[in-house]
Amino acid sequence: MIKLLVADNHPITRKGLEVLFSASSNIKVVGSVDDGEAILEFIKKNPVDIILMETDFPKLNGLTVLRYLKNDYPDIKAIIFSAQPEEVYAINAIKAGAAGYISKSVNVITINEAILKVNDGGIYLSNDLTQQLAFGNRVSKSGTFYKKLSTREAEVLKLLTVGKKNKEISKELDINEKTVSTYKARLMRKLKVTNLVDLVNQAKLTQGL
Repeated sequence: MIKLLVADNHPITRKGLEVLFSASSNIKVVGSVDDGEAILEFIKKNPVDIILMETDFPKLNGLTVLRYLKNDYPDIKAIIFSAQPEEVYAINAIKAGAAGYISKSVNVITINEAILKVNDGGIYLSNDLTQQLAFGNRVSKSGTFYKKLSTREAEVLKLLTVGKKNKEISKELDINEKTVSTYKARLMRKLKVTNLVDLVNQAKLTQGL
């Protein structure tokens, strides 16, 4: 039986996934949490095989959690379950340590397939993204732009777009404020803007938010 931890900051999503797997013969939901810090607290005390998780948490964002898992819990596999565009975030999620990325618009069968594939040691991405990677194509300019960002740059940008200050970002990512400023300057250069307001607005437009 695959031990699954569900992590999402929307109660309805968590409950829906619990109900979905309640009748499963090979997947058991062993816990349900609502932020990144709670993920780390849960896995310290409970055995987990796979985490099905969002990336946008009020405490400790998903990419940071992936890095912790990669370093401290390499046997636990994570699948990102997000409404964010796959072509924008999936590659950086995989780089950060995720074993899969699925959209919240997929059907029940796809979620089940992704969990089983990852449990068997595979990496799950949609057929569309797999083909794009195989042939070197991107479906949008935003996807091309985000492929040029490092995982850490994408992480800083995501935190900036939800209104985090340099001090908060430095604490969450465990880097100093000067380093955050350096990443911010790089992002401004890549997005061709000169101030934080334009950076955030341009990032949201690029992400389709």
